[in-house]
Amino acid sequence: MRRTMLGTLEVSAQGLGCMGMSEYYGPADWDTSVGTIRRAVELGVTFLDTADQYGAGHNEVLLGRAIHDRRDQVQIATKFGIDRSAGDDARRLRGEAPYVKRSCEASLLRLGVEVIDLYYLHRPPQNAEIEETVGAMAELVKEGKVRHLGLSEVDGDLLRRAHAVHPITAVQSEYSLWTRGVETLTPVMAELGVGLVPYSPLGRGFLTGAVDRTGLDSSDFRSRNERFQADANQAIADTVRQVAEQVGATPAQTALAWVYAQAERLGVPIVPIPGTKRPRWLEQNVASLDVTLDDAVLAQLQPLADQVAGERYGVTD
Repeated sequence: MRRTMLGTLEVSAQGLGCMGMSEYYGPADWDTSVGTIRRAVELGVTFLDTADQYGAGHNEVLLGRAIHDRRDQVQIATKFGIDRSAGDDARRLRGEAPYVKRSCEASLLRLGVEVIDLYYLHRPPQNAEIEETVGAMAELVKEGKVRHLGLSEVDGDLLRRAHAVHPITAVQSEYSLWTRGVETLTPVMAELGVGLVPYSPLGRGFLTGAVDRTGLDSSDFRSRNERFQADANQAIADTVRQVAEQVGATPAQTALAWVYAQAERLGVPIVPIPGTKRPRWLEQNVASLDVTLDDAVLAQLQPLADQVAGERYGVTD
């Protein structure tokens, strides 16, 4: 497994998103999920991503149990800032200093670790200025509870303001063949030396062509998502499949190879964190690091984002 530098934090070139092991993507099995995380470490995938709101803390507990005997082999990234304690219909995006401190202590306890390698603000806060939030995060670094700071889904102004308080190691944002909005931010990231950590690099599974849109469990976020319900988007998955056949790879590997290929063009290090609950798909994703796409193939894939129907978080009634 290649290694990549996000600022001064060295991580595996591909990470593992653990969210689906707790909620949003249908039922999951504890033992299978733990096995998947441990298989990831065996394969050299040591950059493991979670958040305090995934499963209301369940995901951090799961990850902590999976790596309890191999802590020194992994880099743990977790996030705070989405407060769901009053229910999803009343969720708040918080960032006041006392909340930052309490959130970190709770995450450390659930994970069963003494320090978090990369601590993200999950979304820009509604009740605090970014300077207050990042200032509190910086104090956690001084206290030895956090090693590096990150932000998720921010714009250039917020990134600059945050970086002026404390160096930002990475920005986590959705990025894939059909979601490329963060490219407007990457010039600022390149200027400041901030890495990009794409989540949902496989379009929540849509780009793999392996998701049966009609058979999704009612607890699966995608069963109501506009993009998964729009028949017009099938042409995007079909194109990825056709290109995959040309290069002798799977659609998932092709979609991930495209993400890797953007690092040079954008001028930022890129470490995608595809999520999966099963070792089989994990192993397939890791193999994408051996797939190279030439200019002709990339030219076929570049226009796909312009063809997308539906919002990425829009849901149908």
